[in-house]
Amino acid sequence: MTFARNQWYVAAYGHEIGRELFGRTILGEPLVFYRSEETGEVVALADRCVHRRYPLSESRLEGDTIVCGYHGFTYDKTGTCVFVPGQARIPRTARVASYPVVEQDTFVWVWIGERDKADEALIPRAPWLADPAYTTVCGMEPLAARYELLVDNLMDLSHETYLHGGYIGTPEVANTPITTEVDEDNKVIYVSRHMADAACPPFYSKSTGIEGRITRWQDIEYHPPCLYLLHSRIAPVGVLPNEDGTDPDAFHVEVVYAITPETEHSTHDFWAVARDFALGDQEVSDFLRENNRTVVMQDVVALDILEQVIQKEPADYQELSVNIDTGGLAARRILKRMAAESDEPVKAARA
Repeated sequence: MTFARNQWYVAAYGHEIGRELFGRTILGEPLVFYRSEETGEVVALADRCVHRRYPLSESRLEGDTIVCGYHGFTYDKTGTCVFVPGQARIPRTARVASYPVVEQDTFVWVWIGERDKADEALIPRAPWLADPAYTTVCGMEPLAARYELLVDNLMDLSHETYLHGGYIGTPEVANTPITTEVDEDNKVIYVSRHMADAACPPFYSKSTGIEGRITRWQDIEYHPPCLYLLHSRIAPVGVLPNEDGTDPDAFHVEVVYAITPETEHSTHDFWAVARDFALGDQEVSDFLRENNRTVVMQDVVALDILEQVIQKEPADYQELSVNIDTGGLAARRILKRMAAESDEPVKAARA
């Protein structure tokens, strides 16, 4: 597998990174993060001392420098070695890679590819996560499966009926046809499922208080490779938005996933649920956090099993795809193209 390296990926939530060294592997690259004492900004360096490869995340922070816990080689925020024990001269090659970092919408984004291509304007937005008009619960679960499996999972929500029954799934999700649009130029995929008369699953009935049948909309917006947005609308049957687009009689939930490869066969599954109702209700927050984590863990168990199945199957195995897979197939195509584009400079350098 070749990753799309010249892209931004979520490495952590902002609240995960402070003045303690924090290690996390992204696209097979072990990284160490910390907040600068001087500026408060997040620093990202390669998590490997140049001397004997000891993890810097297992070392110690002194001011804005990392002192290697094995032999004391010391690195500043740029990755430059500023101290070598036992000698005054510091070798010219004594430095570790540093990585561009941006904090946006509560996420810490990191760029793994060619540094001169790291354009902050390319980072997709999830503004609800930092909007006081919404209340958000969030988490991250490690997935022992390749990230494409999670993309497939999220692009086809018909599995909610079968895998998440009793939580978020109802028969109408699987039985309602989807519409799919692909913006090839901007690399965005849209998949929509609008249910005019559906059962209200416990996830929404217990958080909104709605009783009876509902109008339920699921509008997916996937920005490959990392950010997945699900715009979810819930309202009593027959209640539609006003002509001007306002929608005061509906409940809106913005479900956000950041899908970040750890290695070829493991993934960081960041999830967040932002709502525009019951903003100060801690019971609702606790319920949504617990239930959404349960749903996420059901996916994790299923995809971990699927990863093992795929690793054991013959290379020429052919899977079957149907109408509900159009969004996922479009995502696969775009991800493959993005990975190939990222791989071109590497091939040129080797030539």
